[in-house]
Amino acid sequence: MPHLKSFYLADVKPLLKMSDSAQKILVAPLNWGLGHATRCIPIIRALQTFGYTPVLASDGQALALLKKEFPELTTLELPSYDIEYARDGAEFKWKMIKNLPRMVDAIRLEKKMVRQWVKDHGLLGIISDNRPGVFSKKIPSVFITHQLRVLSGNTTWISSKLHQHIIKKFEECWVPDFESSHNLSGKLGHLKNPDDKIKYIGPLSRFEKKTEPIQYDLMVLLSGPEPQRGMLEERLRAQIDRYNGRVIFICGRVEEKQKITEVDGVTYYNFMTSSELEKAFNQSAFVLARSGYTTLMDLVKLQKKAFFIPTPGQYEQEYLAKRMRKNGWFLSAKQDDFRFSDITQGQLHQPPKLVEEPVHWKNLFCLFEQ
Repeated sequence: MPHLKSFYLADVKPLLKMSDSAQKILVAPLNWGLGHATRCIPIIRALQTFGYTPVLASDGQALALLKKEFPELTTLELPSYDIEYARDGAEFKWKMIKNLPRMVDAIRLEKKMVRQWVKDHGLLGIISDNRPGVFSKKIPSVFITHQLRVLSGNTTWISSKLHQHIIKKFEECWVPDFESSHNLSGKLGHLKNPDDKIKYIGPLSRFEKKTEPIQYDLMVLLSGPEPQRGMLEERLRAQIDRYNGRVIFICGRVEEKQKITEVDGVTYYNFMTSSELEKAFNQSAFVLARSGYTTLMDLVKLQKKAFFIPTPGQYEQEYLAKRMRKNGWFLSAKQDDFRFSDITQGQLHQPPKLVEEPVHWKNLFCLFEQ
């Protein structure tokens, strides 16, 4: 397979004229696991490099993570979508449909809040990662998503149309992937006749590959909404004594204080900051994780071998796991079928190699200077 082109690095020369702290850009990721918040981290850093002042908004664990990563920045709380995840993966879609009225109410409320924030904070622009209500007609608004097509089984056509309708409200849509046929998101992030407002900015990762001595044979990285995150944690904890090797286990629970425990040779963390997680990635020989898109981007950037356990009933993760397996990049197993012995076979597969090219942040941010 040919090398893929990546766009991870920021332009080296910032926009010097943007030193005024009033150049405020609202960055608002969806609180669905931690992936949306973590992939916004390189965007927030780039905004700072180019002289903008990011104002961060979200709710729940996503907001808690951003506060820990950027304690110096203003943070605002958005209404929660109160998404309840089904314990049975087969009921995922129907649970989501049941949640729709609450989600619609939250979106209406966040629209009202954003209108006021534009006035109160003098916002210059908006970057919304999958939050439909974080939008303004008065200032340039960008929507970030890797799902131009939203998979939902036999209702994919309507869920995709609804999402595309949301995207059309925004001035631009940034897709964190390659535009070419050699890409990561497959049919999720690519349409036959894409709108001209869609811009492929390349995969986003907050991490850098570094040469570190291997300290762990296995890194377990959990993420995603409850109760499925907790269910997988419980299942893996019950089996982990069958794994013969050094293990670091990051539970993916962002709490007020970091907790570190040692149990039978396994080092458990409730959460890690970006710098800690980058070091743990680079010091680990193999990774066990959900097949979320942000995790996939991180693994490819860091060139780490991995095994995926997609969240039950989440069509996107199931599709990505299947696609990675078909391409020979990563193996996967259903949550109820996974055994630690599966990891041995997964170590035979290699992630795709990328040729790094810079993200042209200067060109992207020009939207906010109109």
